[in-house]
Amino acid sequence: MKHTIRKLMSTALVATATLGLAAAAHAVNLKASHQWPGGKGDLRDEMVQMIAKDAAAANVDLNIKVYPGKSLYKPKEQWGAIVKGQLDITAFPLAYAAGRHPEFNLTLMPGLVKNHEHARRLNKSPFMGRIKQIMDDAGVIVLADTWLAGGFVSNKQCILDAG
Repeated sequence: MKHTIRKLMSTALVATATLGLAAAAHAVNLKASHQWPGGKGDLRDEMVQMIAKDAAAANVDLNIKVYPGKSLYKPKEQWGAIVKGQLDITAFPLAYAAGRHPEFNLTLMPGLVKNHEHARRLNKSPFMGRIKQIMDDAGVIVLADTWLAGGFVSNKQCILDAG
């Protein structure tokens, strides 16, 4: 049976809501995949591990097994897997799915995000509204927005502006 992340998350939320009324018959088990090394202090791994630990600590029969370091899916395979319901949670640059949704390339532009305040404004922008609509249409729900600042470099001279 194929489930989209929306269905799985709805199941998890329903299980959470009904635990106070009746004992859950079965735990919900989710798979989380990402490409970064696990347990090495990588911020992206820590974010996924935090979600798994918080789910476990909530004691609502929701288990999230994290597969770090490309151990379950290769980075560019994760979008297809999550859309098909083979994967439940992932953390990956949206640009990896740009072959299916070219708009996603815009999210990895160097220098796009200047600082935390700019990231917050960007998350509320029509641009990100369109990106999230594409994701929603594919049955994918964003659990957390993450922006890592990027920049421009040169081996010839100091770059003082983007002009």
